[in-house]
This record gives sequence, C-alpha cells and structure tokens, in this order.
Amino acid sequence: MVTGPRSSSLLIFVLLSSSILAGCGGIGPGSPNASLTADQETINQGESVNFDARGSTSPDPTIIDEFKWNFGDGESKTTKQGIISHIFDDAGNFEVTVEVFNDEGISDTARIIIFVNALPEIVLNLPDFVKTGQEARLDASESFDPEGGSVEITWDFDAFTDSDGDSDPLNDQDGSGPVTKLTTMDARNITGAVTVVDDTGASNTTTWTLRVISRSFRIVWEESYLDYEWSGYLEQGNSYEIQLVPGEEARLVDFSATLSLSRDILPITWPEDNFTLEVDLPSSGWSYSVITTQDNITENSSATIERQQMNSVPESGYTVYADSKEQLQESLLNDPDGRFGKGTWYFEITALQCDPDTPIDGVDPDPGNDWTLEANFLVLILRISEVSV
Repeated sequence: MVTGPRSSSLLIFVLLSSSILAGCGGIGPGSPNASLTADQETINQGESVNFDARGSTSPDPTIIDEFKWNFGDGESKTTKQGIISHIFDDAGNFEVTVEVFNDEGISDTARIIIFVNALPEIVLNLPDFVKTGQEARLDASESFDPEGGSVEITWDFDAFTDSDGDSDPLNDQDGSGPVTKLTTMDARNITGAVTVVDDTGASNTTTWTLRVISRSFRIVWEESYLDYEWSGYLEQGNSYEIQLVPGEEARLVDFSATLSLSRDILPITWPEDNFTLEVDLPSSGWSYSVITTQDNITENSSATIERQQMNSVPESGYTVYADSKEQLQESLLNDPDGRFGKGTWYFEITALQCDPDTPIDGVDPDPGNDWTLEANFLVLILRISEVSV
C-alpha cells in the first residue's frame, strides 16, 4: 500500500487524540436515577410514614452513597441508608423529596406527596362543679372535624380504671354521643376522658375533671309531743297487748304511760279491782311493770310508768356538709347516743284482781273492769333543709 503525506498526518492526529482521552478521569459514565416510595400516602396527624429510596440506581461503576431527605414540613435529614421514618405533627399536603448522590457527587431527585389528615378538634363544656346527687351535663357537641367530616364521640367516666381490659384506661365506653350525663353520690373530683373520631378514623382524646362537692344542710331538732290512748275491758286473768313504734323519724326524750280503771261505785263490787301494766322495750333492753292502786276512794285506781331523759338533747340550728339528705338523716337518727327507745314498744295490761266481789245468787256481779291507757312521748323531730351554695 502506498501512503501519501496527507494520510500520514491524519493517522498521527487520531493516535494523539486517543492518548489524551484515555488519561482524563473527570468524565464519568452518567447520572444516578432516584426512586422514592412510601408505605402509606394518607395518614392521620401524629402518625409516621416509612420512606424507601433503595430502588434508586447509579450507572456502573458508580454507587449511591448519600440520601438527602426533605419532608416538606420544615424538617430535613441526610443519611447513608435509603430508608427512613418520619412523624408528621401537622395536617396538610406535604411534598417529600429525596436527593440521591453517587460517589462522583452527581445527584438526582425523586418526590412524593403525603396527605396528613387533621385530628378532630375537641370543644368541651363542663359545669364548674355539681353537688352530690346532682346530674352533671357533659357537652362536647361543638367538637368538629377540620376537614368537615362527621364525628363520633365517646365518654370514659374514670380515667384511672381500665374497665374493658385493653390496657388503655382512657377508652372505656361509659357514655356516647355529643352530650352525656353523670350523677354521683360521693363528693370528690372525677377525672374522665372524651374521644372524638372523624369519618376517616382519626381520633383525638382529652381528659377532663369534674368537681363534685358536698351539699350543705341546716339541722333543726323540733320538740313535739306524741299522745296515744287505748281503752277496753278485761276480766280476771286476761291480758291485752299493744305494740307501738313511736317517733320513727325522731329522737325520744321523755316517756309517761298511765293506766286507769273505772271506779267500782256499788259496794257489792268492792274492793276496787287492780290491773298490772308492763312496758317492754327489747331493742333497748329495758322493761318495767306496776300495779294500779287507789290513793283514796274518790279516785280511780291507776298506775304510771315514767322514764325521762332517755336520750340527750342534741345540738340544733347548725349547718353541716353531707353527700345526701338521706345519708345525713340516717347518721343523725342512728347516733349511738340517741337510739334509746328505737324500735317496737310492747304494753301489756293484765286483769290481776277483779274479785272477790260480793256474789249475787252465786254470780260475781263484776268479773272484770274497763280500763284506759294513755301514753305520752316527748320527742325531737329531725328537720333537715338544704342550704344553697
């Protein structure tokens, strides 16, 4: 082959150019290709998302060695790994980006949109306090979903007890609906919880405290007399029993009972008859009996049983705090210092001496006698009136 001067010059240029390119290390094989996925693209406020950029690639022989994350909410982070988790505390749409860098410093960016659903807003209206036994109205009807969806509301009346056993003491459903009512007979602070859930399942829970105060009552013991009277006729050896429960809602102080017999006017009915009167009070372990007598011939035969100061006179006209009127009444009426005389009183009248009378044709003209029993009690009636706060 014949070679001219022009061909020799071109060959020399090509060889020189090849030598120069082979020694230049700044020219790489290409840019990386970023990839980004998320395990969920719609979440509720306060939840986390797992991001994965491990599908990003870079041409051989380069490798990806850095990931720069921007979560769109003001937070960013740089990692060497292609996976990361992030919690979104605010609601809204957030553009999350990852910029991947290879070992030559060349980068590429991938992005994804995350929607964060806002938690329902809780608006709670409670009374400042209620009295024991008074109904409290708990109102969360103004609670709402910022996105305009519907909400469901449940109430837990005890924030410290896990009654359904799910390890969460704040989600026991003791009431439901925008408004619920609560009544307690004990003075205390009640701490509960209310949960509002929107139509996407986002929930918000807050605790509340209701103050329950004792009620105030004015105590007055009012003096009163209880009078009872019975009458009848008894023949020799017969008895008559009376049962009485005096002053059930009162405290007994003094007691007196008098048994009187009709007078025997005709001499043939003499001597005067005599009866016995017995009073028995099992609940207080007390009993007493007497026999009628006639002090002079102008008076009826009679007998009297008395007992004074059975119980002390309590303080009156003061104000006290209690959870309920019924509880206070029971406490005062069952005071150990004021229980004497409580329960059933038993009165027994027996015709002890109705003869001998002067018989007429062998017949006793007066085999028995008429009697009258009068019982009088001085009692203190308990008056309880509630005083406004």
